[in-house]
Amino acid sequence: MKFTPGFAVALAAAMLAGTPVAAQEIKISHQWKANVDGRDRAARLFVQEVNKRDPSLKFRIFPASSLNIKPVAQLDALQNGTLEMAVFPMSYAVGKAKEFSIIIMPGTVPTLAHAMKLRGTPFQAKFNELAEQHGVRPITWWWTPGAFATKDREITGPKSVDGLKMRAADPTFESMLKAAGASVVSMPSTEIYPSLQSGVLNGTLTSAETFVSMRLYEQTKFATTPSKYSLWMLLQPLVMSKQHYDKLTPAQKKIFEEAAAKSDEFFLGLQKEAVDKMEEAYKKAGAKVHEMTQAEYDEWVALAKQTSYKEFAALSPMAKELLDLLLAVK
Repeated sequence: MKFTPGFAVALAAAMLAGTPVAAQEIKISHQWKANVDGRDRAARLFVQEVNKRDPSLKFRIFPASSLNIKPVAQLDALQNGTLEMAVFPMSYAVGKAKEFSIIIMPGTVPTLAHAMKLRGTPFQAKFNELAEQHGVRPITWWWTPGAFATKDREITGPKSVDGLKMRAADPTFESMLKAAGASVVSMPSTEIYPSLQSGVLNGTLTSAETFVSMRLYEQTKFATTPSKYSLWMLLQPLVMSKQHYDKLTPAQKKIFEEAAAKSDEFFLGLQKEAVDKMEEAYKKAGAKVHEMTQAEYDEWVALAKQTSYKEFAALSPMAKELLDLLLAVK
């Protein structure tokens, strides 16, 4: 069969355009246990949903940091393209841009239902713009409600953290804790258990999911759960390296969107269950469980407005716009 020069060029271009995504394996990295933690389970569902629509896309999930990339360092790997995808708590990106604190701003996303209202809003569009400026494309919309737990006291209002050594996962959130009298230590969630064990921490905030999957109830005896109000709510989405996302065809991007929507609903259900499972785990361990009251929550939000919100809005015009857009969603 004889090819004309024009046909040969067109064929080569078509093959080249399809090669980067179809031929290589898409690696997904994260720091949690396989088949136990909801973030791993939802990532597997996403892959299944993509493969229902396009079996040519090949994925491999690396749970529990098994790719030997530390949790925070995943962002560097995504930015330089050596890692295609990760389940990434977006607060870990504040070292690159402080504006990422918006997705853990205390009291701005009080419930999972409110988190889902943010999909498709100008806030989500502006946040995606921020993420893409820093080399990543958010694919899913996974929010995790979080809670307080300590070794030796119940957490109620702001005065109850006075004197504690705590972890909160974000410097802007931590400014509120400092104003309430706590000292703070920054670390990824994988380091919380040994830090509680050694005395580096005597209290922490993290997701309800993490309290169970990392057995933090073994090191803390008082828990304040987010069953009604979540002061700590964090976006921990499946993200993709922008340079790899840009190689997807329009059809593949649509498939990713459809698979993400399925995983969002699945993850939402898991997070509702995670709060119940956290309460059950603490009660079974003989710990004291407290449900934050409306008055306690309001006291924390009033403090956040005077500390975290003001500090964040002063960072940059984009920070102020993000906060305004987030608060506009009722």
